[in-house]
Amino acid sequence: MTEYFMALKEKINQDFKEAFKAKEELKVSVLRMLSSSLKNKEMDKRAKLVKAGTQDEAVLAKESQLSDEEVLTAIGTEAKRRKDSIEQFKTGGRPELAAQEEKELAILAAYLPEQMGEDEIRKLVVESIKESGAAGAAEIGKVMKVFMPKVKGKADGNLVNKIVKEELGK
Repeated sequence: MTEYFMALKEKINQDFKEAFKAKEELKVSVLRMLSSSLKNKEMDKRAKLVKAGTQDEAVLAKESQLSDEEVLTAIGTEAKRRKDSIEQFKTGGRPELAAQEEKELAILAAYLPEQMGEDEIRKLVVESIKESGAAGAAEIGKVMKVFMPKVKGKADGNLVNKIVKEELGK
């Protein structure tokens, strides 16, 4: 494509084709899994539309397509699975499997927005606490509701949770 902007899903499909031609087995495997996950999400979305009463095939086809934001969410979910697996494999004494998951995570990370640093997150958390009016550790949910839309996949949820608890505990 000669356009500067390319939908994320199209980029993933294009990268899959290029990796397939270049015989990059790991990248092909990861992108195939990701494409499958995206296809499943589209089928779920389509099923909900049908259940809601949408019958027009053209409308179903258009409305069941995932937005870039939904694609990012799916990639984030897959990346989180890899992070969890890495921790479990390291804890279980399986460094070779952890290394494999780390390679897969690196491929997925290429499609995610750059992650925010701890200082940047802390600053936004403090703002979100003031905005939400949360007064103690019991009101983490209030803060998260205000904070998470601001970062949309740019911050690790575990790190955010840790920082929110620290800031509310002050």
